[in-house]
Amino acid sequence: MIDISDVEAAAKRIAGSIRRTPLLRADHCAEPATDADLWLKLECLQPTGSFKARGAANKLLTTPREMLAKGIVTASGGNHGLAVARAARLAGVPATIFAPKTVSAEKVEKIRRWGAETRIVGALWDEANREAIAFAELTRRVYFHPFADSAVMAGQGTMGLEILEQLPDVETILVAIGGGGLIAGLATAVKAKRPGARIIGIEPVGSPTLQISLAAGRVVSLPQVTTRVATMACGRTDEANFEIIRRTVDDIVLITDEDMLDAARWLWFEFGIAADLSGAASVAALRSGRIRPRPSERVCGLVCGAGSEGVTSVA
Repeated sequence: MIDISDVEAAAKRIAGSIRRTPLLRADHCAEPATDADLWLKLECLQPTGSFKARGAANKLLTTPREMLAKGIVTASGGNHGLAVARAARLAGVPATIFAPKTVSAEKVEKIRRWGAETRIVGALWDEANREAIAFAELTRRVYFHPFADSAVMAGQGTMGLEILEQLPDVETILVAIGGGGLIAGLATAVKAKRPGARIIGIEPVGSPTLQISLAAGRVVSLPQVTTRVATMACGRTDEANFEIIRRTVDDIVLITDEDMLDAARWLWFEFGIAADLSGAASVAALRSGRIRPRPSERVCGLVCGAGSEGVTSVA
């Protein structure tokens, strides 16, 4: 579990290792996504193209140097793997990234260019993760979990502090969910500083991990994961993440993969923003009507990852 002091410490620690990303008002649109006052937090402009740079940097900077010597291992749908590849380069150690078959070829190539090895294992992240943990134990390398790690979670939470500095009167924040590390960290920060702000999570219809777990009152393993969005495909969240989310998140809605593709196209058409499908999730929830803020409500949607889906689909 983490609290606001962990997030504040992470913000100071990683300040020189990440970018302070801009907040863009979503105005002057041909087809507005909502009647609300929408702002987009452009985490797609972080090093490696997603918010994951925050958590990986904090994990790196809180891990003793001697533990890093043999290298770093993780499992990822793409964005966390990129962030870990960058962290390993900063540390000057090797990285091995395990990814499921659904990972995009674009992200695999970017991981390679950051100097890490990618191993494609299993149909789902959960399967790749089991192999990653076994490999880390066998080779005695450090394992960087993408969401079930307090240092990673606190690093992701620093985005919440930035949003409150940039948009102090924000009323609602829309957050894509994979394993739950981002929304748990961000909600920890935001609810400590602005308790009245609403935090709404967004999951794919084909991977409703947190929604089903919250309905059950306990962590539930999904019998199947059918979403094609690898960065949001997770069959089971972590107990610590679940407890934070249960206390701090106001609602979770479900969207389809097609909703996210439509939103990625919209982001490219309206702003020239190249988002991956998870990065388009907040806009997708608005455009599909799953979230209906009142007119003029001040809403912040996270564009949490970069990708070419919106670009290639309209090229």
